[in-house]
This record gives sequence, structure tokens and C-alpha cells, in this order.
Amino acid sequence: MEKQLATAAYWIGLISTVLALITRGLAVLGISIFPASDLGKIPISYRSFLDGAILFFIMAIASSVVAWAKAQKE
Repeated sequence: MEKQLATAAYWIGLISTVLALITRGLAVLGISIFPASDLGKIPISYRSFLDGAILFFIMAIASSVVAWAKAQKE
């Protein structure tokens, strides 16, 4: 189970990283793919995807460590 979680988290983290790079590149060029938000709403930016990528990569690392630890016990 941990191996499947680590694999899924890795790929989702990789996709989030690519999306963060694309949205940051477009922001540098002055192109916004997300419309300006109304007051009171949280805007979506490259930072949202970057934070998601970090979260999923940490999840993948933690799941891999748990799988490794279980394999060492056997």
C-alpha cells in the first residue's frame, strides 16, 4: 500500500511542479490563465501549485521510508 501511495504522490507532485513552472512562466510574460478573483476569495497562482508539489513530494518520501522500514523488519 505504501509503495502505491508513494508512486501516486510522486506523479501528482511532478504534475504540480510542471503546472507551477508553466503558470510562473506565463506570469513572467504577463499572461494570467486564472481570472482575477473577487474580494474575499483566495487567488490561484503558481505558488498554489508549488506548495502542492512540495506536499506530495514529502508524502512520497515518507511513504517510501515507511515501506523501506517494513521491508527491513521482514
